[in-house]
Amino acid sequence: MAALTGVMFLQGRPTPKLGLDLAGGTTVTLTARTESGETPPAVQMNQAVKIMTQRVNGLGVSDAEVAKQGNRNIVVNVPGEGQDRVVQLIGTTAKLQFRKVFAIADGRPSRGSASPSPSPGASGGAAPSGSPSASPSGKASSSGTPSPRGKAVSQALAAPSPSPSASASGGSSPSASPSAPPADLPLGQDYSGIDDKAVIQQFEKLDCSGPDKRAPGANDPNRKWVAACDQDGQAKYILGPVRVEGTQVDDANALPPDPQQGQSSWTVALKFKSQGARQFGQVTSEAYQAPAGSPRRQVAIVLDGQVISAPSIDNGAITGGTASIYGPPESFTQSYATDLANVLKYGALPLEFTQSSIDEVSSTLGSDQLRGGLIAGAIGLALVVLYCMLYYRGLGLVAVGSLLVASAITYVSVVILGENMGFRLSLPHIIGLIVSIGITADSFIVYFERLRDELRAGRALRPSVEPAWRRARRTILVADAVTFLAAVVLYFLAVGGVRGFAFAMGLTTLIDVVVVFFFTKPLVTLLARRKFFHRGHPLSGLDPKRLRRTQAAAAARPTGQEA
Repeated sequence: MAALTGVMFLQGRPTPKLGLDLAGGTTVTLTARTESGETPPAVQMNQAVKIMTQRVNGLGVSDAEVAKQGNRNIVVNVPGEGQDRVVQLIGTTAKLQFRKVFAIADGRPSRGSASPSPSPGASGGAAPSGSPSASPSGKASSSGTPSPRGKAVSQALAAPSPSPSASASGGSSPSASPSAPPADLPLGQDYSGIDDKAVIQQFEKLDCSGPDKRAPGANDPNRKWVAACDQDGQAKYILGPVRVEGTQVDDANALPPDPQQGQSSWTVALKFKSQGARQFGQVTSEAYQAPAGSPRRQVAIVLDGQVISAPSIDNGAITGGTASIYGPPESFTQSYATDLANVLKYGALPLEFTQSSIDEVSSTLGSDQLRGGLIAGAIGLALVVLYCMLYYRGLGLVAVGSLLVASAITYVSVVILGENMGFRLSLPHIIGLIVSIGITADSFIVYFERLRDELRAGRALRPSVEPAWRRARRTILVADAVTFLAAVVLYFLAVGGVRGFAFAMGLTTLIDVVVVFFFTKPLVTLLARRKFFHRGHPLSGLDPKRLRRTQAAAAARPTGQEA
């Protein structure tokens, strides 16, 4: 209790977060957009709703609502005000592509410029999981000459890059054989092997310094050549065909900084499927065969048409089926890495969406309903306490104390989960917590009745504590296991409020086990040493004479009248 309370106050929030029905939230309407302008297929809209629901649930048990409205719109309700980050994450298309880099330049239009001057990969990097097999090329040795944007450029970018020494296998990427660039384009870049004059012209004219850093066509997986900007607009790229698609990512997880591996920022660990692992190994092998310092040693990680990182493959091909995406600590924060891992884990949306509207909404139930729910819970708790005191007398103090401890742990846990996994207290959660009062009381009653059975058999209290506990422990664990399994099944099969109810019930069931094992049973053991309980005082609830009289009266009652 001390540790949990300390964590709660260190987080700076001593009260639970409230859900959509109790505190209001943010509502956003997303409109599907198709290239033809026609109504999107219902199958794709349903798939988008499913992916958005998975994403928002991946952020925590917040009871967010995702629903289709008409043929084009999806309405998302997120609890709490100022949820712009969550809304942006839900509506992100998240089309992930791995493409080989063929040219890099400064993010501004470079027509007429003699030489490019970006710092490639400045926005991030990638490496195989557990080993520094790839590093951002921005860490390469730099010349002392600053670029027009005040950044030192690597030697690889200060002069035209040589052509790669190996061609792609299987025809999945363009030939690396040298070819002269078009005559009407300025020199200073190596365009060998790039057979699309239009993309070269687009690359030369591309301005990444504006608000929209998504170059036309950069998100189209069917295009062989694309020009793309990085996320901060510092650099632009000519990229080859898609070598690995985001659908080949099997899992993605955000990992904290690891100084032992030289990582000072959060990372996103990717695990590829078998086909994706082969494709990723092939493209990194080809990149590694390019001359050192060449931009063609880089593999770009493209998300929704923007290059989030372009690592240089400096330590060999990455063939283990895993990789890590990382970036500068100031931008690759915990929230960014968690969001990126979340959208990659659940896949890309089948359609592109634009925000039609975003509004702050008030609570749907309000304080009166919350007060009513809390009053109902208090009445239920009071009735349980009254019953325990009347029926178990002094032993009822153990039940009351256990209920208070369980309630305190539940409250603190709800507050901590609210800060760490987005748990927001709504009416379904409150219902689950109230129902758990009966589950917790059942555990106490099972133990108390086993203990009283021992006393009815003529045994003393102190020798009866352990045998009674052994008999009760199995029953308690089986009952709690059944309840917990029901909560788990309900949690994974349900959505929305029912899912929140299941989570609350599962949480309190685990807390019940902890309280019974580490508080109730030890407290009974201590009280059994007190004369008041050990000698069976009439008010202790453990009077052997009274228990035997009750048992004898029940045995003498005619058949059919036991109830």
